[in-house]
Amino acid sequence: MPQTVTDDLFHELALTLIPGIGPQITRQLMSYGGSAKNVLLMPPGKLRRIPGVGPKIVASLTGPERATALGRAEKDLRQAGKEGVEILFYTSKRYPHRLKLIPDAPVILYYQGPADLNAPKIVAIVGTRQSTEYGREQTERIVRGLVPHQPLVVSGLAYGIDILAHRAALQEGLPTVGVMATGLDVIYPAAHRKTAEKMREVGGLLTEFPFGTPPDRYNFPARNRIIAGLADGTVVVEATAKGGALITAELALSYDRDVLAVPGNLGALASEGCNALIKNNKAAIYTEPRDLEVTLNWDAALHSGKFKPAPAYAPDDFTADEFALIAVLAAAPGREAQMDDLAWRAQLAIHAVAALLLGLEFRGVVRALPGKKFALV
Repeated sequence: MPQTVTDDLFHELALTLIPGIGPQITRQLMSYGGSAKNVLLMPPGKLRRIPGVGPKIVASLTGPERATALGRAEKDLRQAGKEGVEILFYTSKRYPHRLKLIPDAPVILYYQGPADLNAPKIVAIVGTRQSTEYGREQTERIVRGLVPHQPLVVSGLAYGIDILAHRAALQEGLPTVGVMATGLDVIYPAAHRKTAEKMREVGGLLTEFPFGTPPDRYNFPARNRIIAGLADGTVVVEATAKGGALITAELALSYDRDVLAVPGNLGALASEGCNALIKNNKAAIYTEPRDLEVTLNWDAALHSGKFKPAPAYAPDDFTADEFALIAVLAAAPGREAQMDDLAWRAQLAIHAVAALLLGLEFRGVVRALPGKKFALV
């Protein structure tokens, strides 16, 4: 179904296209302005009073860059409509709720494909570009083990383990999403175009970069945080002592997501990173599907009658900000957190969080605890 282009979306996209305004400043501006349109119409004097907004940002928001961004947004929305691309601002109900929990989440996403970015189970599979036959065999084995759970498989569309994971998922009939370091219209590497086209049909392609963005080397570490933040856990199949796969693993750990690693032969260059992750207790060892199931709480025992499942909350029943708080609480230890921590993790102003929590408490979704803590019911 084509995305409905609203006035809000037009101004949200334009705001992200203004040079020098990153995710943190965007959220700060939105918290004070209330909407992207209000921000773009805000007079210089009012902008200067917003913490973190300096003269350069004020100049960009009120000068020629604003007009250029508005024109670019109009053009990109036309292209998105023509190519079936969905544009998701971080306040959208369809924005991936797992991704919204990370502190450096992108404020805008471009997505093409039918796969559900909020699927019940999502796993990332990453590894070195210099994969071996052992890596190929293990990747295919891991994906086969995932079939009973029907998860969404996420990777980076790169050479080596990434593309092997995507192809194995397609072979097994699992949806798979490639997170790109380019615009959606720039397939990189070009050798993976056929696989990417198939993923558009039965999985998806995702990026935070606007149309036409080339594969700049600085984009790849940024891409890795989306892979790590989108998934419940990350499996590293093969990794050298340094490289993107280890960056993704470290990011996943910093987001309190589980990491597993496939062990390899001692002395094998392609397995040095995996063996180090296991040795340093940064990753659980992966030897069979059961390891993943237990680590991610996917094992059948947790779904038996001995356990009472937690209440499920649907995004459509809440505003985007309300559901962001619910998602933070659902992922927190003991399903509870302090108000300040909730505000930080949900990227919302503290005064807004207080009002939202009060409303959720009246609806019986959360309950207040001593010490400004709140728990998910």
